[in-house]
Amino acid sequence: MIQTEKTITSALLEQAEKSVLFTAKRPNLVMERGQGMYLWDTDGNRYLDFVGGWAVASLGHSPAVLQEALSRQAGTLVHASPGYFNRPMIEFAELLTSVSGMDKAFFASSGAEANESAIKLARKHGSVNLGGAYEIITLTNSFHGRSLAMMSATGKEQWKELFAPKVDGFKHVPINDLDACFAAVNNQTCAIMVELVQGEGGVHAVDEAYLYGLRKICDMYGMLLIFDEIQTGLGRTGKLFAYEHYGIQPDVMTLGKGIGAGFPLSAMLTKSKYDLFEPGDQGGTYTGAPLAMAAGHAVLTELLERNLAGNADVQGKYLVRGLQGLTSEYPITNVRGKGLLLAFDTPEGTAAELAAICLRMGLLINTPNSSTVRLVPPLIVTQQDNDQMLSILRRAFGELSAR
Repeated sequence: MIQTEKTITSALLEQAEKSVLFTAKRPNLVMERGQGMYLWDTDGNRYLDFVGGWAVASLGHSPAVLQEALSRQAGTLVHASPGYFNRPMIEFAELLTSVSGMDKAFFASSGAEANESAIKLARKHGSVNLGGAYEIITLTNSFHGRSLAMMSATGKEQWKELFAPKVDGFKHVPINDLDACFAAVNNQTCAIMVELVQGEGGVHAVDEAYLYGLRKICDMYGMLLIFDEIQTGLGRTGKLFAYEHYGIQPDVMTLGKGIGAGFPLSAMLTKSKYDLFEPGDQGGTYTGAPLAMAAGHAVLTELLERNLAGNADVQGKYLVRGLQGLTSEYPITNVRGKGLLLAFDTPEGTAAELAAICLRMGLLINTPNSSTVRLVPPLIVTQQDNDQMLSILRRAFGELSAR
């Protein structure tokens, strides 16, 4: 008997129930392929993707440049051990440092690993240069990853007791409260780490005066200023790096998500003066692997050649105007963000229901909390895509209001 598409989907979902560890509530569909701004499930339904793999699919789904880079490199060298240099590693490090304002690069596979590297470097700096200082100040409502140390650094209230005891040495202070940050500094503080726009926290940006103050505090006490640009980096906010909106450089910067356009890749960048690790201090089996390096080089080259940061700026502003135009008809408030890292608020408790309606209508959106919708589409998004998204959103709000 020939299986129908529906039967295939049902069988896959049944197998997932048996063999995939439960970590998240997922809808009853199975994604099968993607192209550009769209995903298709195993029933053949098409979805306009304004989640972008949580800001990962910077070039859209299955971009040709990534396919070609992976195929070409796979035919030459996939892995050579982190104990040796490889050509793609050197070429990608040179390109990334040349455009970032930083000097040195360390590569990993996930944002959490990149942030772990930054924490280790900060504590190494504290050990070598600050008399053993090890504490790091981060922000409430922040998100830095899912390893145990990064969950300790993260300022999510619901994570406070999860997997206790946490890793010691992190203090959390409110965003844009310079007095609170200054009060948290002591002789054990070695760094301050911030997201310039809190993505998982609901899309909240730091103020320029606040960031300037953080830079002054770090300079005053010789501490590292770390920018977590895992979500904001590489064009997402309308500039290649979010720090360019402020004109304030970090000592350490972390990148992830869009850097590989879907291939697992992250990086920690720093200035030459903080090239402090000794052999054995830091490493990892897949650090700087040729396949990942070829992917990253191809993605960054494409981002630069197509000026996708510029497109994010233009399309982000267009999308903000479109969302603001809906506020007179529907309960949309507090439209905010930079570039294509945007959010708006809905009445408390309605965000997930709105997302479910949009899913049924063929639109993917993200809800970081019960009253916030986040939009992080691929950087290739067009005005036509935005218009289609706004049209579906309008219909979804209409259905939500009718309920």
